[in-house]
Amino acid sequence: MLKLLAACAALTLVPTAVSAQAPAAASAAAAPLSTAGTSIGDLLDNPDAKAVLLKHLPEIAANDQIAMARGMTLRDIQQFAPGDITDDKLTAIDADLANLKAGK
Repeated sequence: MLKLLAACAALTLVPTAVSAQAPAAASAAAAPLSTAGTSIGDLLDNPDAKAVLLKHLPEIAANDQIAMARGMTLRDIQQFAPGDITDDKLTAIDADLANLKAGK
């Protein structure tokens, strides 16, 4: 868990193409929620999606330091905590997210 948080903190120091993400934000409202295509920030900002994260990854979703990884997806941060964020958990999260309406 500490490795995940340290990795998230380190990634905030890496320059990103924020301007390239702006056009994608407009189309994200129409896209379905997923662990690969939806940012952690968007998932946390959606009360229903946040409940899904708390169900499957409570130790991560409830951690204040996850805010440092808001621009990344769960699939992006999986490499930093493969023991906590397993393929099975991501598949289960995707299944629950598929039952939610995007942007709700």
